[in-house]
Amino acid sequence: MRYEPHDYQQYAIQYIETHPIAAVLLDMGLGKTSITLTALNDLLFDRFLIRKAIVIAPLRVARDTWPDEIQKWEHLRSLNYSVAVGTEAERLAALKRQADIYIINRENVQWLVEESGIPFDYDMVVVDELSSFKNHQSKRFKALMKKRPGVGRIVGLTGTPTGNGLMDLWAEFKLLDMGQRLGRFIGQYRTRFFLPDKRNGQVVFSYKPLPGAEQEIYRLISDITISMKSTDHLQMPELVSSAYTVCLSETEMQRYVSLKQELVLQLPGGEITAANAAALSGKLSQMANGAVYADDRAVIPVHDRKLEALEDIIESMGGKPLLVAYWFQHDLERIRERLHKLNIPFSCLDSAGSIRRWNAGEIPVVLIHPASAGHGLNLQGGGSAIVWFGLTWSLELYQQTNARLWRQGQRAETVVVQHIITKGTIDERMMKALSEKDTTQAALIDAVKADLNI
Repeated sequence: MRYEPHDYQQYAIQYIETHPIAAVLLDMGLGKTSITLTALNDLLFDRFLIRKAIVIAPLRVARDTWPDEIQKWEHLRSLNYSVAVGTEAERLAALKRQADIYIINRENVQWLVEESGIPFDYDMVVVDELSSFKNHQSKRFKALMKKRPGVGRIVGLTGTPTGNGLMDLWAEFKLLDMGQRLGRFIGQYRTRFFLPDKRNGQVVFSYKPLPGAEQEIYRLISDITISMKSTDHLQMPELVSSAYTVCLSETEMQRYVSLKQELVLQLPGGEITAANAAALSGKLSQMANGAVYADDRAVIPVHDRKLEALEDIIESMGGKPLLVAYWFQHDLERIRERLHKLNIPFSCLDSAGSIRRWNAGEIPVVLIHPASAGHGLNLQGGGSAIVWFGLTWSLELYQQTNARLWRQGQRAETVVVQHIITKGTIDERMMKALSEKDTTQAALIDAVKADLNI
């Protein structure tokens, strides 16, 4: 296929080519993979500024999306690539193969640096989903930082740079510029831009930005950062978000409130204990979805309200394809059991084959877990409706999962995102939290938005 980039894509390509350090915050659906590959192709064969590059991406994106994009476009046919995923033997063979671009999943970064024995002599690194390096204490971050001083060019790609707040930015930009803009140490960053917020004595649980901190942070990173929103540059389909509210019975709500207040709940199937606030949040979310893990990991059914709502939603689709996002393993098991009972064909989105079948319109219902399939997958060919059976606290996973459908190439005029919400439960707080987190991220995106008139 002939590649004819939009103006914003050409701008982003040139930005990557002219900035050895670049944070490219492209909204979902803007074609960040083809943009980056075009820049890599130019840097390799036109500008001769690099000789080989490595792309670090989520597993399915590394395995499927990057190779598919290289094969898709005519101008990239001269690119030799090697995908280093799979067993250790398969990864080693791929890394030893002669190629221009090596593609590896982020889970194997530490192995590549510390165990593979392969020289890390790549003169350009592309981090697809830079936000997956937001934890400065993670093994992947520490491993890549060891090799960062020897890398001449680096690009960080993401659409969700501050999925959980401005604190995420420090590690992401430390990886890019080695601390030049936001400081070399996380303590310096906290002291300069934040105040302790929620705390218990000397233990600080969260921080809030100082007055004017957001604007100053954006100013500091603006010289290596561009941002673009899909709604600014594409004729995107209308995005319709709605809630399908279900209600617990009086007895079910009493059980929910009892666990919330006492942190212990005795049910016929076993005892449920929440050791701390995080554990309580998880247990309450499970109860809102309809089942909960007991202390011995047995699954205790609580209600079928969401399953009944999902059944209604599938029926209302009239045979049109539906993507169903779940969070807990028992959600998946209960949904599968209900769909089998109703004789509704479905599949889990867990392989390249299932992705192809979905996009070909062969599967009416597909079950997707945001953490394993939220980034980079092109699913817009299979349908235009998604329902959230269970929510996530992560804005990044939430937006990325919705963007599998609401993106460039979606043929439908409207993309519908439905949320099954259990009234009076933590579901309502999770929806509010996702909305509030988006405020901070939207501020960052707007602050560094690319000016295409430059």
